[in-house]
Amino acid sequence: MYVVTGGAGFIGSNIVAALEESGTGQIAVCDHLNGEGGDEDKWRNLAKRELATIIAPDELLDFLGDNQAGIKAVIHMGAISSTTETDVDKIFTNNFRLSMDLWHWCTEYKVPYIYASSAATYGDGSQGFSDDASPEALSKLRPLNPYGWSKHLFDRRVVRMIKNGDPSPPQWAGLKFFNVFGPNEYHKGDMQSVASKVFRDASAGKQATLFKSHHPDFEDGGQSRDFVWVGDCVNIVMWLLETPGVSGLFNCGSARARSFLDLVTAVYRAMGKEPDINFVPTPIEIRDKYQYFTEAAMGSLLAAGYDRPMTTLENGVTSYVRDFLATNDRYR
Repeated sequence: MYVVTGGAGFIGSNIVAALEESGTGQIAVCDHLNGEGGDEDKWRNLAKRELATIIAPDELLDFLGDNQAGIKAVIHMGAISSTTETDVDKIFTNNFRLSMDLWHWCTEYKVPYIYASSAATYGDGSQGFSDDASPEALSKLRPLNPYGWSKHLFDRRVVRMIKNGDPSPPQWAGLKFFNVFGPNEYHKGDMQSVASKVFRDASAGKQATLFKSHHPDFEDGGQSRDFVWVGDCVNIVMWLLETPGVSGLFNCGSARARSFLDLVTAVYRAMGKEPDINFVPTPIEIRDKYQYFTEAAMGSLLAAGYDRPMTTLENGVTSYVRDFLATNDRYR
């Protein structure tokens, strides 16, 4: 049995779908079924799946203890993922303490452990986006919010334990997800991808909204991100499960920064429309912390043997719009 925490969420539910399609084992999901802001449709992310059970997060460790002999891997995607969450105690408990508890459990029972880190660990990007997993390199990163800090804190703890030769799971992998987009993100409210928001607004006859640039090196809409199709993230997780000899901390992106203008244009083109964009000032409260460029260095994963091609921005957006957003059933 595979245990997927956050399995009703965005990336988690896409992993659950891939696991079901692979036919390699039963699936237990650990998650809350209400989305952010009380969205009652989060359960639809799992509506097509055959599951062994759904576990409440506060019952997870008891469930693992009762089923220890049958667990094939723990895939830990659950977290407080909002970059605007201000309850740091809540973030620490969910994003660090539970991650440590699962690490120790997987170590004791010799179960592979794959967990979600984040590109938010890189902060303003001044130290680059290399997934150098040495304690020295990680010590230089400065996340900009409690969410990024909590993920970074756990990465540093894992890397330190590995360097010290402490006991560890038979396989472990932390994935630093960049700007992921794709089906099943609809419950995330304001944390949905720009692609999803642009489709929503364009479908309603509204202009797409992008922030103006307040940086002399970037034009309006020229702010760039590493946008990665969720299917590519899932492929990496599935490859890791198929390749038990690979462990480490890896970036999970497309390896190519693209502008928000590129992204918005791709959505409109997939809809058969001409781009219609309104540029608004970046809010003062986030202007000083706003990232103008992110790009995943994917060398570590490639060096580990991963050789599957990444989806281009245009192909990913076109698939998202035509196969999901513009259909009567937008769920995977």
